[in-house]
Amino acid sequence: MQEAIKEAKDGWLIGEVPVGALLINQSDEILARDHNRCISLNDPTAHAEILVIRQAAKKLINYRLNGVSIIVTIEPCPMCMGAIMNARLGVLVFGAFDPKVGAAGSIYNFSDDERLNHRIKVIPCIMEQECRDLMQDFFRERRHG
Repeated sequence: MQEAIKEAKDGWLIGEVPVGALLINQSDEILARDHNRCISLNDPTAHAEILVIRQAAKKLINYRLNGVSIIVTIEPCPMCMGAIMNARLGVLVFGAFDPKVGAAGSIYNFSDDERLNHRIKVIPCIMEQECRDLMQDFFRERRHG
């Protein structure tokens, strides 16, 4: 999670909402790492999770990322959870819940929806306070800066 937090902070430095993500294989090697780039790429889909999935799929030359885990600072939104499920990631680890758009337990829970054909293990609240503080500090600065 510390590496994902570093990515989130890098995003903050360029004016992006500070969400960081990385993908690791079963040997704990980092396959991809990134942060939100929606503003800098003028792309509403350029969330950290989407970017790392794209990078890893290209690197592994496979659109299925079986056995790969994603670590992200904030609970993924519905778009990102859809991508995580479609990529067939095995584990999702995240820092803080997102009570406004979260799709891994807050508002929606894609990982437990029996209507969907893929299940993913979810491990929430890793370094939760640090991840939550990062987001809150970013938005507090934007409101008062």
